[in-house]
Amino acid sequence: MAGLRRGGDPFHKQSSVEMNHKFLNGNVPGGPLADKWTQYRSTLPLVAPGNKLKIEIIVVGTGLAGASAAATLGELGYRVKCYTFHDSARRAHSIAAQGGINAAKNYRNDGDSVFRLFYDTIKGGDYRSREANVYRLAEVSTSIIDQAVAQGVPFAREYGGLLDNRSFGGVQVSRTFYARGQTGQQLLLGAYQALSRQVALGNVELHTRHEMVDLVLKDGKARGIIARNLLTGELERHGAHAVVLATGGYGNVFYLSTNAMNCNVTAAWRAVAKGALMANPCFTQIHPTCIPQMGEYQSKLTLMSESLRNDGRVWVPACEGDALAIREGRKTALDIGEDDRDYFLERRYPAFGNLVPRDVASRAAKMVCDEGKGIVPTGLGVFLDFSSAIVRYGKSRASILGISQPTPALITELGEKVIAEKYGNLFEMYEKISGEDPYRFPMKIYPAVHYTMGGLWVDYNLMTNIPGLFSVGEANFSDHGANRLGASALMQGLADGYFVLPYTIGTYLSEDIRTPNMDTTDPVFAEAEASVKDRIDRLFAIRGNHSPESFHRSLGKIIWEYCGMSRSEKGLKHAREEVRALRNAFLSDLYLPGTPSELNPELEKALRVADFIDLGEMMIVDALDRKESCGGHFREEYQTSDGEALRRDEEYAYVAAWEFRGHDQDPVLHKEMLQFDSVELKTRSYK
Repeated sequence: MAGLRRGGDPFHKQSSVEMNHKFLNGNVPGGPLADKWTQYRSTLPLVAPGNKLKIEIIVVGTGLAGASAAATLGELGYRVKCYTFHDSARRAHSIAAQGGINAAKNYRNDGDSVFRLFYDTIKGGDYRSREANVYRLAEVSTSIIDQAVAQGVPFAREYGGLLDNRSFGGVQVSRTFYARGQTGQQLLLGAYQALSRQVALGNVELHTRHEMVDLVLKDGKARGIIARNLLTGELERHGAHAVVLATGGYGNVFYLSTNAMNCNVTAAWRAVAKGALMANPCFTQIHPTCIPQMGEYQSKLTLMSESLRNDGRVWVPACEGDALAIREGRKTALDIGEDDRDYFLERRYPAFGNLVPRDVASRAAKMVCDEGKGIVPTGLGVFLDFSSAIVRYGKSRASILGISQPTPALITELGEKVIAEKYGNLFEMYEKISGEDPYRFPMKIYPAVHYTMGGLWVDYNLMTNIPGLFSVGEANFSDHGANRLGASALMQGLADGYFVLPYTIGTYLSEDIRTPNMDTTDPVFAEAEASVKDRIDRLFAIRGNHSPESFHRSLGKIIWEYCGMSRSEKGLKHAREEVRALRNAFLSDLYLPGTPSELNPELEKALRVADFIDLGEMMIVDALDRKESCGGHFREEYQTSDGEALRRDEEYAYVAAWEFRGHDQDPVLHKEMLQFDSVELKTRSYK
């Protein structure tokens, strides 16, 4: 069968050892797009049940992708070892997802379909993702909802008991399933209970408070990891027939993001240091609805779910004078009349209004703030207003109750109850953080780093260019192109873990059934462990004056300023010089307290920051190389007359996969050319 992979080479003509080539092969199977996955899955090589019992698989990460993968592989009979740096698998960052999960169920009978979800995702990603992977994602989305319901995930339901849906940005249908504002938490608890069952059965060995600090290769294949026990500082060797990285994204390279403070790139970057390719690292997502930064003291930012844009209207004062008065505290939002408000998303994008994709909404918010219309003291904030929705819902509820002439006060009371039913926990969270009542005053929001579309390069089987090393969920690049649509992160994580990897990993392992268990006394494990120890010892030997946190904050400012929402050749070149100078400062002035052989959070941070610095430079190189604007990558030199992204499909319709060569050499670019047979490449329009 065309494209069938049996542990083969992802590169055209040349081996993965030589690495002197330019073009990558995604190993996409042949056949019609709608039939690829079904046909491919039906003809994949299999591993017999008795042989699965002999095969060990390491899964790093216990978020939605990692927990679902480990649970499913354990259920299939493989011997799984699962690792998390948390004290419980439940604490993975997937738990913070709020708004919902997409699936092409068409329960609303509003014209949705697998193809429409596929098309919306391809278009939302600005045509920079692999067609076959995206269609497979849309295809298995329906099974995810069935799986979650069977696990008892308490999705919201309509009055009649059927599962409810709402809309998210970049689409014109309602396909998002949700559990109030806690969808990620509920889905993770479902995956966690499946994982816990396999742990109890002895099929999965769970290692908490362990962080992967290196990848072990033997004969060019991934054969294990070096993990650091975060409680004792001990370095441990763990072997397996294959390694799966499900360690999330690298948004914390910006320091300030909506990610949890411990989210990092270390596991993925250790793989990159061993030869794995990092694809599209400059494709990072800025989420438009986050609570604005209020001071230099902050260490993270808070997401307000995109679901709020279903009912919230985004606006700024039309007059700069009113915006200045609000910033100075002389006026509030309630002092600005309807005619003096600029609902700029509705004005610029009437077809989608407030539900345009995240990259579009974020740039529009930045644009009006750059015009001097920001409404917080820093000038970087806009309003998200629910007053219209409260009135609309209040009148509807009054009608249901048979009240023909409700008073304005009653309309407000009834409307607020409806809003509370839909978004109550989000409103509570906002009030606790901001100190303002969002039922009375509009929320104040501004874009912030939220997700990374870039990640480890993988083929159709979710295997990297290193045989035996797989990557799932946000850790890989495969599905979202240059911009992810809202409610698709949970979809991809569970699709990869439950319904894709358990099939495709067998393709590789079917040729490994005669390989004995890995011997961790092998010299390759000793060399990897010694390399980690040397890296740690060199950090302690610096004995400088500045903490890892201070270097991380400095890095984040550089990356946000020059490689954030807006980028330019001049700024990116300056940023690379700044990052290199920061690396030199880090390696000469880092201070670490304590010792390596104990609980040492500062050492954990230092190792992660060192990897963030290297990643940051690669992001800048990637952004410099991609001389176009697409999705979350906006080059100021490449924009339309009305300020929209200007793609250059003839030159840049490819995946940029970078090979790391060390600090003293430029990374090497490898391209996977993108082919579009089922959709037409055209300029995105949400107007």
